[in-house]
Amino acid sequence: MNYPKNLEKGDTIGICAPSLGIIAPDKLRRLDAAIKQLKQMGYDVIETSSVRKMERGRSATAEQRAKEFMELWENESVKLIIFAAGGDFLCEMLTYLDWKKLKTLPPKWVQGYSNITDLTFLMNSILEIPSMHCQNIKDYAMKPLHRSLIDALAIESGEEVVQESFEKYEKNWKEETDPCATYHLTEKVRWRNLIGGDRIVIQGRTLGGNLDSLINFFGTKYDKINDYIDKHKEEGIIWFLECYEMSTAIVYRILWQMKQASYFRYCNGIIFGRSLLMREDYGITFSETIKDALGDLNIPIICDADIGHVSPQMAIVNGAILKITSEKGKGTVETFLR
Repeated sequence: MNYPKNLEKGDTIGICAPSLGIIAPDKLRRLDAAIKQLKQMGYDVIETSSVRKMERGRSATAEQRAKEFMELWENESVKLIIFAAGGDFLCEMLTYLDWKKLKTLPPKWVQGYSNITDLTFLMNSILEIPSMHCQNIKDYAMKPLHRSLIDALAIESGEEVVQESFEKYEKNWKEETDPCATYHLTEKVRWRNLIGGDRIVIQGRTLGGNLDSLINFFGTKYDKINDYIDKHKEEGIIWFLECYEMSTAIVYRILWQMKQASYFRYCNGIIFGRSLLMREDYGITFSETIKDALGDLNIPIICDADIGHVSPQMAIVNGAILKITSEKGKGTVETFLR
């Protein structure tokens, strides 16, 4: 794996908007507060020209979004890129990226989730550059910072962090008027071992992200998934998957497609995050869907983990070696940067 240089105090963090931009007043206040706090923590921060723009669900044209990302990638002072937001249209800009430069220039950390998977998954599966699947920039406004955000920066700084599952999660998300507000943690976190027994311990090279976005690549020129799996078969693969807005019937069809495409070969286990909006078609629950689609694989499967759209979420390095333990509703994730 082509690991980026460790993030250090004094380094520059770049912000760009490869999908949605930020224009709502409350969100702009959070952006400003996040930038201020990161500067107070010892980092320099710059943003590209389209971060505070948006039209038709896009911060700018596909060409412009790609150009701004490449500007940060080519900027030697930038060691970490944190994205403005998710959205729906990041895939448009992939055609305009300079993939040769992305491969040949020194790698750097990139961080985000949701539609950001369109970029970070390819950086891992094609370029073998690990990326951070966790919060976008606005969450860095909260005071005090949630430990998940601190963990992300620690891992990007080269620390091999052991993350423990959280005590509670936020059931009902809402946009805050107070830019420094923290999560509203009301519901008890309970990881569930869907398949694999009361105690699950799995280790392998991670691959995954937001399932709503991953389906964009299957069967396209960007689909190098089986090549990646073959290269890392000795270590084995851990798929991590999370959903934003789907129905259980759609989830079943996607997982069926992945299985038919042999994406679960050499898979040591699968971990699913909590879904934000999941419609249970035909009265079939999410857990039943997973069992229906993947039960015959006979591999450990964990559900309701602290990954994805339901806050707080762990910092998952797409491409690192992870050791994941799940027992009695609790879990740990050990990250090995090798």
